[in-house]
Amino acid sequence: IIIDHPNQVHHHLVVNSVNMSFHRNLIVALFTSTLCNSNVASFTPARLQNIMRSSTHRNMFTGIVEEMGTVVSLEQNDDMTLWDGSKGSGTELIVKGDVVMDGAYLGCSICVSGVCLTATELDFDNGQFKVGLAPETLRKTNLLSLTDGDQVNLERASEIGGRNSGHFVQGHVDGTGEVIDRWTDEDSLFFKIQVSPDLLKYIVPKGFIAIDGTSLTVCEVDTKENWFTFMLVEYTQKKIIIPAKLKGDTVNIEVDVLGKYSENALAALLPRIEALEATVETLKKQLESK
Repeated sequence: IIIDHPNQVHHHLVVNSVNMSFHRNLIVALFTSTLCNSNVASFTPARLQNIMRSSTHRNMFTGIVEEMGTVVSLEQNDDMTLWDGSKGSGTELIVKGDVVMDGAYLGCSICVSGVCLTATELDFDNGQFKVGLAPETLRKTNLLSLTDGDQVNLERASEIGGRNSGHFVQGHVDGTGEVIDRWTDEDSLFFKIQVSPDLLKYIVPKGFIAIDGTSLTVCEVDTKENWFTFMLVEYTQKKIIIPAKLKGDTVNIEVDVLGKYSENALAALLPRIEALEATVETLKKQLESK
């Protein structure tokens, strides 16, 4: 990216083309500052770096699980104070962790077995945090099945533009899948997962997928029987909760969001292509009739 200053000095930023959200945030920051009558020439490389850090601070996940936490409680709270002061009810989950408490603050996002949740209470003395589970979250995930003592995958949100050893995980679970088989191949542990056709259409061999918040690679896909497989290497097996899953157990699934964006873009383009093809066909017939 080259930003032209009034004094014609060019500041060159070497960027990664994958981090488009990062670039967008930078442009928004510059545009906003311009609207506030800031001197564009004052955007030195150091100031630009600070803007990029603040505008991309911790708002995505990578699917690289940092630790396995323990469920302390999952309870219905019928005495919750809502935004207008009235009372309501909701489901609250308390989890004990260690790594994720480092740097935690009220309102921060923590990925719990693939689900992006907001910390509503923090107990640093006991290393625990509380999150609320919305009805939509309970419908889309398997979190309601948790019991005291269960383990969950935990990850803090990471900075976009920083190192990402997994893939872009939103923490927006699309649905659950059922373990229908598992087996070992030397030191690798394989799982076969049954899912609905609505989810399977976004799952492709060698593509990214998040299983209980873990960034994994799809191995095989069967579109007739609606299942896919993935495998865990020996190191990963010891760091996440998935190896404890047995036949009949469920996993939270988040498909690669790029597939959904591509489908949406293609859906908008197809009518125009069809209209163009119809026009070409009409012109062809007119030429043939002459």
